This record gives sequence, C-alpha cells and structure tokens, in this order.
Amino acid sequence: MQLHTLGQSKQRAQRIARGGKRGTTSGRGQKGQKSRAGHKIRPALRDLIQRLPKRRGFANKAHTSVTHTISVAQLGKLAAGHDQVTVEILKAAGAVPKRFQGPVKVLSNGSITAAVKLVGIQASEGARAKIEAAGGSIA
Repeated sequence: MQLHTLGQSKQRAQRIARGGKRGTTSGRGQKGQKSRAGHKIRPALRDLIQRLPKRRGFANKAHTSVTHTISVAQLGKLAAGHDQVTVEILKAAGAVPKRFQGPVKVLSNGSITAAVKLVGIQASEGARAKIEAAGGSIA
C-alpha cells in the first residue's frame, strides 16, 4: 500500500464519449440529440406553455366591478308585499345571487304598476321614469 493510493477505488470510472477503445460512437448509439455532449431534453410541458396565447393585460380585468341587472317587470313581481326594496330583499327572493357583492341596477325592460321605493339600488333613466310614473321613488 502506498500513500497516493489511499481513498481511491481500485477500478477507475469509465469515461464515456471520449473516443479511445469504445469505438466510433463511444457507447452513445448513433446520431441525434442524445448522442451529443451536454444534451438536455426539453420537457413537453414547456412546449405546451409556449404555444399558449399570451393574455396581455388580463390582470387588470379583476378590478372592474360587475353590475347585476334586473328588469322593471321583474321588480314589479318581486316588490309585492314590500314598501321598500333593498338588495337583501332581492337576494332573498332569488333575483340576485346570494353571494353577489357588486351593485344592482334596474333597467327599463317591461312595465310596472306597483309603487316601489328603491333603497340602495341604481336605476337607468328609463326605469326611473317608469317607477316614478307608477308612484314609486328611488332613494
């Protein structure tokens, strides 16, 4: 035993693709990406991600508020038995989704005969005219 052989294995690790006695392709098969030095195969997922269209400016769309709309005809049916109509009453009646947090607006589709007082609900100009003509008001 000699000092320069301590800590080393008796058999050297075989170095592939350095020419020598392994033949012309040095154990790497034939041509192609896998036979080259330093080959790195791209995962297929990365190609799929690159093919997806870039949705520029999409992050800003979350800041826009969504308004839920109700027609004047719907409001006339839901207002029966209520002197004031609020968003909570519309949610209880099922006209507005219960988890909806945005503003509610009444549009002038249809006609109304009941006198309705809107509290905390927006209305278009046509809807305002129809509600006021029926004897209602908007607060």
